[in-house]
Amino acid sequence: MSTPTPAADVPAAAPADTRAPGGFVDALLAARRPLVMEVKLRDPHGNDLIGERTVTDLVTRYEHAGAPCLSVVTGRWFGGTTRLLRDVTAATTLPVLQKDFLTRPAQLEAARAMGASAVLLTAALLPATSLKRLVTCAHDLALTPFVEITDERELDHLPHPENCVIAVNNKDIRTRERDRGDLERSLRLLPAVRATGCRAPVSASAITDPHTAARLLDAGYAALLVGTALMRTTDLTGWLAALDTARTGAAA
Repeated sequence: MSTPTPAADVPAAAPADTRAPGGFVDALLAARRPLVMEVKLRDPHGNDLIGERTVTDLVTRYEHAGAPCLSVVTGRWFGGTTRLLRDVTAATTLPVLQKDFLTRPAQLEAARAMGASAVLLTAALLPATSLKRLVTCAHDLALTPFVEITDERELDHLPHPENCVIAVNNKDIRTRERDRGDLERSLRLLPAVRATGCRAPVSASAITDPHTAARLLDAGYAALLVGTALMRTTDLTGWLAALDTARTGAAA
């Protein structure tokens, strides 16, 4: 899905521009609450997360909550399909991340065609040469590489980190993210991620409550990716207000 060229009298900050090259990172860095809010059908244990809601319901809910970016899990472990990505990008002008095990340039080309602005590249699953090729391919397609790491060594061969999102996954992909997660991993790896020149370090997974989210943001993360917790909460406004309060309390 391609974005129409804006008319000359449309301001540069118009919603249609959010999918321009670099729009994913720029949206995160400009956000008051830098949360990538995720749409996924099932949790790691196979439990339904969407219930009676439609994709449009979820997207509208996140937009009203001020989400700067969305994430869509198309991986089959979580019940996803590429149809879900198409549905989300059709329902929003926000930058959208496709989360799946992407290993081939053709998959990145398909992601762009379906309206994605960013693509997940899992460093632990990709040989260094493949990761380099896919990062370069993503940049050529005007996609933001959302590079997920769990170990400092995975940063060694990452090209152009200043133009990537580097996300520390607090869970273990080898167990299909069914573990409880290790938030200390994010805190340990943050200095190394920042040392690469990455403008948008992200902590992802196992962020279950507003106080945890506040702790990670206050530690220096530019943004967080939160999925199951936001899908499950019946009071998204209250969850976000609690995050604001926790961050204000830390600042005080």
